[in-house]
Amino acid sequence: MRTPVARAVPGPTAFAVGAVAGYAVDALLADPRRGHPVAAFGTAAAALERRLWRDHRAAGAVHTALCVGAVAVGAVAAERTLGHRAPARALLAAGAVWTVLGGTSLSREARTIAAALETGDLAAARARLPHLCGRDPQHLDGPQLARAVVESVAENTADAVVNALTWGALAGTPGLLAFRAVNTLDAMVGHRTPRHRRFGWAAARLDDVAGWPGARLTALLTVAAAPEPGRAWRVWRRDGSAHPSPNAGQAESAFAGALGVRLGGTLAYGSRVEHRPVLGAELRPVQVADIERACLLSRRVGLLALGATVTARWAAGRLRSRRAGR
Repeated sequence: MRTPVARAVPGPTAFAVGAVAGYAVDALLADPRRGHPVAAFGTAAAALERRLWRDHRAAGAVHTALCVGAVAVGAVAAERTLGHRAPARALLAAGAVWTVLGGTSLSREARTIAAALETGDLAAARARLPHLCGRDPQHLDGPQLARAVVESVAENTADAVVNALTWGALAGTPGLLAFRAVNTLDAMVGHRTPRHRRFGWAAARLDDVAGWPGARLTALLTVAAAPEPGRAWRVWRRDGSAHPSPNAGQAESAFAGALGVRLGGTLAYGSRVEHRPVLGAELRPVQVADIERACLLSRRVGLLALGATVTARWAAGRLRSRRAGR
């Protein structure tokens, strides 16, 4: 007996509808200021770390598996509980997308720093920079702060928008939420500090693997959204792999070419100083006005990523419907 198409494959279509709704809510409201689910996950992960911590990679691997596994299993269980109720599954997807996306909050923080720089208030700009990245702002001047903001907008467009949507396209709501769990763990324990050099190894490596497809898609979409696609393509293909991170350099180099600015160079993270390759060495230095241009580019890339996600999930739904109707 033929299975009704509407009951056969509610998941992909419901997720696509929910993704659009969740993206719209994030654009309008940004992240919730209180009770953010990602913050709650971070609190739980930190509590588990205190119980499991050992100066060993195996302990960190167990911590990562438990944290990410709990999120993924919980999301799968929620979808199975909802069954074929497409509206409920769309609502679940919308809530998940709103939870994991950070594009609007990212642009708001970047513009807050830009406003401070435009008025010459370096103290306010330095105080705000840690909301975007872990870089030490105390000795950064105006152009250096502007460069740090543009680099953060580029990297976080990949992590907080495109990568999340990519995993949503690949694995629906469970994939979306699991990626955010991986990315959050990397931010918590994936640093090369004495405490986390071994314990955070698994989270850092898993984040590298999970971020691989979205980072390249971010670069491709940045080229598509660039005022001069040829320059963006050239800088990305030449400099994308020069960055010490296997993923961050993809987005940053594409943004450098798209905006026509020079990124990279010497960075300070507290007492640790890194001398990174320059991305777009032939281009001009970053100016304060480039922060707004980076925010607008980030929004265009996010919209393209949303379109790609919806198209992929819709196509998956159509394919499954045809198979179910045979």
